[in-house]
Amino acid sequence: MGRFHLSISNNKRESFIPSVSKVSSATALSRVLGLVREQVMAYYFGAGMATDAFVTAFRIPNILRDMFAEGALSQSFIPIFKKKLVSDTEKEAFNLASIIITFIFIVVGLIVILGVLAAPAIIYITANGFTADPEKFSLTVSLTRIMFFYLLTVSLAALVMGILNSFNRFGIPALSSSMFNLGMILSVICLYNYLEVPIYAMAIGVIIGGLGQVFIQVPSLRKIGYKFKPVFNFLHEDFKKVMKLFMPMIIGLSASRVNILISTLLASFLVEGSISYLSYSYRLMHFPMGVFAVALGTVALPKISELVSNNDTESLSRSFAEAFNLNIFILIPSGIFLALFGKEIVQLIFQWGEFSYSATDNTYLALLHYSYGLIGFGTVRVVVPFYYAFNDSKLPMKFSLITVLVNIILYYPLIQVLNFAGLAAATSLAGLLNCILLIYFLPRKGIDISFSKLWLYIFKIIIAASIAFYSAKMIPSFVSFENVILNRVANLIIPGIEALLIYILICFLLRIRELNKYLNYFKK
Repeated sequence: MGRFHLSISNNKRESFIPSVSKVSSATALSRVLGLVREQVMAYYFGAGMATDAFVTAFRIPNILRDMFAEGALSQSFIPIFKKKLVSDTEKEAFNLASIIITFIFIVVGLIVILGVLAAPAIIYITANGFTADPEKFSLTVSLTRIMFFYLLTVSLAALVMGILNSFNRFGIPALSSSMFNLGMILSVICLYNYLEVPIYAMAIGVIIGGLGQVFIQVPSLRKIGYKFKPVFNFLHEDFKKVMKLFMPMIIGLSASRVNILISTLLASFLVEGSISYLSYSYRLMHFPMGVFAVALGTVALPKISELVSNNDTESLSRSFAEAFNLNIFILIPSGIFLALFGKEIVQLIFQWGEFSYSATDNTYLALLHYSYGLIGFGTVRVVVPFYYAFNDSKLPMKFSLITVLVNIILYYPLIQVLNFAGLAAATSLAGLLNCILLIYFLPRKGIDISFSKLWLYIFKIIIAASIAFYSAKMIPSFVSFENVILNRVANLIIPGIEALLIYILICFLLRIRELNKYLNYFKK
């Protein structure tokens, strides 16, 4: 294999960090609001029947969102759209955007209608365990019908985000998901006491938040000169190119989302609250992944698509090295932090109101087994755009199918040992396998990777992060407050700061260059 460039030239050294920092900051705000949203749900509804019904009902439109919005459609659109901007005119690129938006209105609109009509059958298949409780089953069906309309708004929001990102406008699009979380938070607070079935406030908030995601981006869209008008030219050559990328992506994503559906189905037969424990813990795991890995992948796709258009393989290799190293530098310590301090995190964020001590223990158990999957999930978000930039969505699709099979095989034995947490463990192990396959085959695209240096870098970060966070865990706390909130904050923040300082020191001693990149950027 070729060389894995751990260093990059000065003119490329901060090619990702400035843009990533903008997206990460906006995404961090969204994730914080997302945690507040989860806090609100935990406080008002706990981890019982209503929460299980909502989480299950939202899962189907959320899975379809990954395909038609933030997943397959937007990622197949961006490389083609960016190449049109580089090689042709804005007018032609905007024409392609209008074709795709028209396609969304027609196809996604039909899916929404079908979803509303077929909701009982969908829940019967995906959460068959709910049929034993007619009230729970009926509530889940009603919530599903309401939230299916979210699929249309979020699909439009994601495509608009892709257009703006292609113009190197990342801030406002990244903020759009904050509107979704705000919509849900305000809906619950304002409507909880006025609805006969309070959990409907969450579903109404989903629709309000989805509309907010679209409208916050409209002014930025106008600034770049884009105005939508329906274009029904589905025989256009560029539309065909997008669809050629889209179809393998949607198969791959569909396969991976089968895991989620099977996980939900199996959890519906386990102890009540299992679906909620897995959902809350997944949200916590997704926080560092969303703040950094997703942000890095968002910034990377339009940039590397441009490099591919210019046939600049040397810069692509440097870009991969930078993206991979920056990603690992953050995700490994994040995963170890979740594993060691997960219970304190769950207590601080969720253990209020109807959320019990046993719910905290069970949520932490699921989080523990999601924590080691964080590295795989996050790195996949960074590596896959390199395939998409080369208009290759078939290989990621094949790897996705393989990992789905592995995941399904792992479910049964791990459930026997770990109960509901076995579902999280199986998902994490399959995610790591997917990550390894994607990286191993990337040199076929002409990107130089030295796997010996790659593994050495990972080993250094694991050592640095393990020493830092285990040391902080072992240091006794001398701070105590009578106030419960202050005490929980102190139990998390103080060791967190200690671990961060130790991690920085060890990285400095090991001469981890990514530390200097971050420090130099923040100094500016």
